[in-house]
Amino acid sequence: MNFALLLFVLSLLSGSIYALDLIFWERKRAPNQEPCRAIEYARSFFPVFITVLLLRSFLIEPFRIPSGSLEPTLLVGDFLAVNKFAYGFRLPIWEKKVISINNPKTGDIAVFRWPPNPSYDYIKRVIGVPGDHVVYHNKLLTINGIPMTQTFVEYTTDPSSGNAVSLYRERLNGVDHAIFKRSSVPATNFDVTVPKGQYFMMGDNRDDSADSRFWGFVPDDHLRGKAMLTWMSWDSATDKIRWNRLGRFIH
Repeated sequence: MNFALLLFVLSLLSGSIYALDLIFWERKRAPNQEPCRAIEYARSFFPVFITVLLLRSFLIEPFRIPSGSLEPTLLVGDFLAVNKFAYGFRLPIWEKKVISINNPKTGDIAVFRWPPNPSYDYIKRVIGVPGDHVVYHNKLLTINGIPMTQTFVEYTTDPSSGNAVSLYRERLNGVDHAIFKRSSVPATNFDVTVPKGQYFMMGDNRDDSADSRFWGFVPDDHLRGKAMLTWMSWDSATDKIRWNRLGRFIH
C-alpha cells in the first residue's frame, strides 16, 4: 500500500469537506444545529492527516527492517527514523526532487525504491558514489585503489538465520562499522565504476544480502532518505522489546 498516497487522499477528502462546511454549509444550519457526523469527522481528522502527511513527506518517515541484510548494524524488527530532507526536497507521492541539499556519502545507510520494482522500499549502505571505482575481491572492498581495512573481532551467529558468521570491523572511507562474513559462501567478485547519478549499495551482512552486486545501481531519483536512529526494536522470537537498541544513532 502507498501510505503517502492514502494520506494525501484522506487529507484532500477531509479538507474539502471542512472547507465546504466553512464556506457554505455552516451558514445554512440553524444557530444551535450540530453538523452531521461526516463534517465532524472531517474537522477532527483533517489536521491530523495533513500534519502526518507533511511530516512524513518532508521531515521524518518511519521504516521497519524486514530482513537481516544489514546485520549486525540493524536487526530484523528495528524501527528506524528516516530523514527525508537529508538528500533534498522531494514532492510527496511522486518523490520528485525539486531542491538538492546533500548527496549520499560513502558509509550512509539509505532508504530507496528498489530499481527492479520501485513499489518496494529497500535499505542498504552506500558503498560507491558517482565516479567511484569499486572492487570487491575475496570479500575485501577497494574504493578508488584504496583498500577498506577489515579487523576480525570474533566468531558468532547470525541472529536472523542462525548461520555461523565472522564479525569484522570495516573502515569504509572513515566510517567504522561492523559486518558479517560467512566462510562457507564463495565471494561474489566484481569491478565497477559507478555512473553519474547512480549509487552502489551493499548490505553489512555481506554473504546474505541482495544488493547492487545482483541487481545493479540505484538512481538518484530512487532515494528516499537517510536512516538516522532506531526508535523501536521488536524481537519477534521472544515477543519482547530490545530496550538496549532504542535511541541508537545509525552509522
